[in-house]
Amino acid sequence: MSVEIISILVLVAVFVLGTTLSINMGVLAFVAAFAVGTLVVDKSTDDIVGGFPSNLFVILVGVTYLFAIAKQNGTVDWLVNLAIRVVGGRVVAIPWIMFLITAVLTAFGAVVPAAVAIIAPIAMGFAVRYRIHPVLMGLLVINGASAGGFSPLSIFGGITNGVVERSNLPGSPMTLFIASFVFNLLLSVVVFVIFGGRHLVGQQANDLEPASGPGTVQAPVRLDHNRILTLVGIVGLAVGALFFDLDVGLLALTVVVVLSLVSPATTREAVDKVAWATVLLICGIVTYVSLLEDIGTVDYLGRGVANIGLPLLGALLICFIGGAVSAFASTTGILGALIPLAVPFLQTGQVGAIGLITALALSSSVVDASPFSTSGALTVASAPPEQRELVFKRLMAWGFSMIAVAPIVTWLVLVVPGWL
Repeated sequence: MSVEIISILVLVAVFVLGTTLSINMGVLAFVAAFAVGTLVVDKSTDDIVGGFPSNLFVILVGVTYLFAIAKQNGTVDWLVNLAIRVVGGRVVAIPWIMFLITAVLTAFGAVVPAAVAIIAPIAMGFAVRYRIHPVLMGLLVINGASAGGFSPLSIFGGITNGVVERSNLPGSPMTLFIASFVFNLLLSVVVFVIFGGRHLVGQQANDLEPASGPGTVQAPVRLDHNRILTLVGIVGLAVGALFFDLDVGLLALTVVVVLSLVSPATTREAVDKVAWATVLLICGIVTYVSLLEDIGTVDYLGRGVANIGLPLLGALLICFIGGAVSAFASTTGILGALIPLAVPFLQTGQVGAIGLITALALSSSVVDASPFSTSGALTVASAPPEQRELVFKRLMAWGFSMIAVAPIVTWLVLVVPGWL
């Protein structure tokens, strides 16, 4: 059996074990890199560890640390309360405010699962208070996270654009971001209609201060010097990264240090809330994929897809694989694994690179509503106990439908016309 086949089977085993067992997929990927690199291809430890994505590690730790502080010191709660007041008590606007806030968080660098973890409990509290269908609220939070998740500042966007740049492929970060936002916005309109959003039109919230209890925002939440400084730091992060090309991770850590020096008491416990499991998952997957690239497995797979003889069919197949696998695992890990596998296929020039990468990114992210994926699981966990079974079943149906629908729609719009 060839080295390429063995390494592919090991990758499949990593996904299967990580999905079916309570083992972090990143840990499995690290062990797989060690086993394949040492036993199969005789690589040194330095060669294996050399594939560790140190820059991505700093980004993940920096942005999740910053947003953990923002949640802990009440800055996120203040932003949510402000948004509710802005809509003037119109209940119909509340789900869309949750969509927009989650999109802004991920667009400015929050990891998608972290943003969902922050906003979903708040959103579900509003759903109970104002009798909004929990699936409507949950899906708009998840879709909002995906909508902003491919901005140039975001983790999804960073992974995708990084692969494109390293592979010397034509790329368009803004096309990816705009396509993601529009696609998820349109999906949310469909969700709004299906899950009773029209019945919210005309309803007014008599009391905009949510009741106390799990999953609600404590009121009143007012600006203090810690929250003002946090807001300034988040804006500074966006400005520095967008207009001065400063490293997102190091800049976020700089903001974290400043906040910690000014107010150690309000930031002391935030380090424990860094998304370490997500960091481990992503870094493990990327390390293993780097090994696959080094030993030629990625080129082997790419040539296999390209040799199908029907480039458009191969492109559709890649999108289906992305959606199906991501529905049962973390999209961050899937993007790190699947986009590199498509690179050799794209280098043939038979299919537009920007169109296919965008279609693959969307197909792999919109299935996050599945309760077997991180965002879906967080949403189910945030639902009131008496509604969790309903939310689980509805999200499972929606997520599985996206496995079939999203690849076809994105393929037809972004790949087949050949305009990207």
